[in-house]
Amino acid sequence: MFDKLEDLRIRLDEILNELQEPDVANDQNRFRKLMKEQNDLTPIVEAYNEYKECKQAIEDSLEMLEEESDEEMRELAKEELNDNKKRVEELEQELKILLLPKDPNDEKNVIVEIRAGAGGDEAALFAAEIYRMYMHYAESQRWKVELVECEEIGIGGMKNVTFMINGKGAYSKMKYESGVHRVQRVPETESGGRIHTSTITVAVMPEAEDVDIQIDEKDIRIDVMRASGNGGQCVNTTDSAVRLTHYPTGIVIYSQTEKSQLQNKDKAFALLRAKLYDLECQKRHDAEAEARKSQIGTGDRSEKIRTYNFPQGRVTDHRIGLTLYKLDKIMNGDIQEIIDACIAADQAAKLANMNEEM
Repeated sequence: MFDKLEDLRIRLDEILNELQEPDVANDQNRFRKLMKEQNDLTPIVEAYNEYKECKQAIEDSLEMLEEESDEEMRELAKEELNDNKKRVEELEQELKILLLPKDPNDEKNVIVEIRAGAGGDEAALFAAEIYRMYMHYAESQRWKVELVECEEIGIGGMKNVTFMINGKGAYSKMKYESGVHRVQRVPETESGGRIHTSTITVAVMPEAEDVDIQIDEKDIRIDVMRASGNGGQCVNTTDSAVRLTHYPTGIVIYSQTEKSQLQNKDKAFALLRAKLYDLECQKRHDAEAEARKSQIGTGDRSEKIRTYNFPQGRVTDHRIGLTLYKLDKIMNGDIQEIIDACIAADQAAKLANMNEEM
């Protein structure tokens, strides 16, 4: 591990020297690549430098204990020795985590699909609430949200909703939301006061760029039509809605949220690229793909990653065994604690696998 860290330290010095070259800003692709590499390496090298300083301090303290006869000085040396030993252990763990292979999609924007599953209208109402929860969370992260597609029902629910989130590290956090979310509560329409269980599915996909996925024009059928739904000046007056059909996969995308046909077309292609890229990722990572399928499923009650129990005011994430009694805050977008716990559990599993391989 430490040979690799020394190589990374040397590489960071090389990058810093390259960034000082007068012509580096003329090549924007090279400049962006160097800046990204610098940002990735800086926290690793800083932790490594601190690690080396602590190791040197331990040696100095041991040397002082051998040579020093003054009791007060010896006590100071012992205290410093213990502090630095503790810090070295912490830094070793930090460095192991920093050196874990990065998900290449972590810095990408995301496309999120929420679909009502088992539970009828109650599931559609819960889908709308989860959509609002993610809107609030995105706002807290200063991310931008754009609606792509939405099928509403009259009572304020959503059968399905698709939206894009643009922002730094969006996929690195939102990817843990993929799966079946279950709600337990008494519906407003329930006169007997019985608790009902409903489910929705959430699928989080990294946004794919043209370099990630190539779409052949002959594989696509594009239909334009008048938008349908509630309100809006252009609804039912212009052919602004776009439907894409991808023949090889059978994927159909519908976009009507913008007034402009061109904007709807761009959004539809962005969603199609994300879906095709997601399929490619599944093929490349079979084991990971199987886990993902089992999470997303079909909306059946038997597959769940998280339960929102309204009578008890609790949310339980079943993957990591975390239960929080702050349902109201979570439904208002305060999901960072859950995401942090999922990240920590993911890192712990990767570290365990790495230790087994060593």
